[in-house]
Amino acid sequence: MSQRTCLSVILAAGEGTRMKSALPKVLHPIAGLPMVAHVVKAARRDEATEVAVVVGREADTVREAVLPFAPEAEVFLQSERLGTAHAVLASREKIARGYDDVLVVFGDTPLVQAEALADLRAELAKGAAVVVMGFRAPDPTGYGRLIEENGALVAIREERDASAAERTIDFCNGGLMAIAGAHALPLLDAVKNDNAKGEYYLTDIVEIAAGQGLKVVATEAPYENVLGINNRLELSEAEAIWQRRRRRELMLDGVSMFDPDSVHLSHDTEIAPDAVLEPNVFFGPGVKVAAGARIRAFSHLEKAIVGENSEIGPFARLRPGAQIGTKAKVGNFCEVKNAVVDAGAKVNHLSYVGDAHVGAKANLGAGTITCNYDGYAKHHTEIGAGAFVGTNTSLVAPVTIGEGAYIASGSVITANVPDDALAFGRARQENKEGLGRRLREKLAAQAGK
Repeated sequence: MSQRTCLSVILAAGEGTRMKSALPKVLHPIAGLPMVAHVVKAARRDEATEVAVVVGREADTVREAVLPFAPEAEVFLQSERLGTAHAVLASREKIARGYDDVLVVFGDTPLVQAEALADLRAELAKGAAVVVMGFRAPDPTGYGRLIEENGALVAIREERDASAAERTIDFCNGGLMAIAGAHALPLLDAVKNDNAKGEYYLTDIVEIAAGQGLKVVATEAPYENVLGINNRLELSEAEAIWQRRRRRELMLDGVSMFDPDSVHLSHDTEIAPDAVLEPNVFFGPGVKVAAGARIRAFSHLEKAIVGENSEIGPFARLRPGAQIGTKAKVGNFCEVKNAVVDAGAKVNHLSYVGDAHVGAKANLGAGTITCNYDGYAKHHTEIGAGAFVGTNTSLVAPVTIGEGAYIASGSVITANVPDDALAFGRARQENKEGLGRRLREKLAAQAGK
């Protein structure tokens, strides 16, 4: 398809009132990415494709969601809601520049796949003037039926207008469409608003084109490709479908999952082969997991990098800026934020490492805390390679722990520790003979026991 130029017109003018939200419908996320951006990504799989987005409001916000995936995209405003053909014509200026193919897709169909769009364009390349994406419905009630004769699509019949025989047809209109660029504007301009709603329907170009002797056909795609989102329930169902698709791709690529349905992925999650995901793992945006890493149960990762053969969790949290090196370990009930944990280092349990660098093969005992925030600013902690930090230690930043240094358990470290030094930062222990028994007796008497 790269030899043919293409314009994808994405209709994103839905106001989303049924979403019961101030946020425009097409900006509601699937896997952390606005619905309209999913559609743009599918359309942009072919580098020859340019994008026009037709919006009804908040054009700037929609543009911000689209531009990372289609920097050249232009946004057009449909000031009046007068039907789908009218919406496409809002981008007349862009269409008129001339393209071999014009795709019309919808910003609230986030599960459309690039392969299904390619099928539409393939029919244009064979000489069709209009191609409609259809799907098979187990129960077609309520859908427009695709009426075919001798392999050609002759009409799209809405159920209220269909005959009894036509209502038995299970091949239904998915709404997405491709138009040969040379015919796009003439066909769209020929659409009339002579219907009960006084709107201009894109589907009318099927009969218009057929009446002009132009070739009109339908392709068949899985129903998920045309699934439109109109409320929060449908949004959650689309999320589940997207997650299932992506988990399947990863497992077929060599990622192991013990309980796939309990793993939540983001749109940009990258996981290399031989990584292992235990149950109930959540990936926020911006996570990369290298080969052989193991993400143990109930861990939460966001904007983090996990190195080869490292181990995370269980019950670990990697926050933005966490970089975990090869064969490093971040164990149970640990949190790492904006910190580098070098190869072979261990943060085994009950620790917080923020705004820090942990050197190779360093060991942080249980309860180690980098005290990085003074109430006004964040400060850095540097822990050298091979350092040993004892249990229940607070490292008050800014502070540097030298290579091979040893920090005694229970210390509060406020000054730099040289390489290979032993540091104590705790009060001297004193034992008061018999005082524990007398204290218990006093407290028991006060409690009346």
